[in-house]
Amino acid sequence: MENPVIIVFQNKIFLLTLFSWLTAQCIKIGLGVIFEKKFNFKWLLGTGGMPSAHAAAVTALAFSVGLEIGYDTPLFIATFVFAFITMFDAQGVRRAAGKQAAVLNKMVDELYQKMEIEPERLKELLGHTPIEVFAGAFLGMMIALIFGG
Repeated sequence: MENPVIIVFQNKIFLLTLFSWLTAQCIKIGLGVIFEKKFNFKWLLGTGGMPSAHAAAVTALAFSVGLEIGYDTPLFIATFVFAFITMFDAQGVRRAAGKQAAVLNKMVDELYQKMEIEPERLKELLGHTPIEVFAGAFLGMMIALIFGG
């Protein structure tokens, strides 16, 4: 009986999805180093930033499934809907939560300055802008089409 871990890492769809995510993360880290002139370990697994690694991964997943078994199959439709929901959430709900966190952090800072409370900062960069999601989706689609075909 073959090792399930080996089987997973031989799966082309999984590898393309993982490669898309890793490529997006590397681009995000590279852009961060270029624009901020320093390396930040939070960029390795953090959320937000250009391009969206979430969008890259789920788009590569959907297109890889489509290439492998057909775009007219129920599994492709399921992965496509999954990708759409993930990208909508990344640029909608999570981005709104990040904006709310920024407002709350400002309120906490103002109260702290008056010595009324101890500061506990919320994570502000939770989601993506629409362009970050689009760039990630485009990256994932291109990786799937170039390497999956």
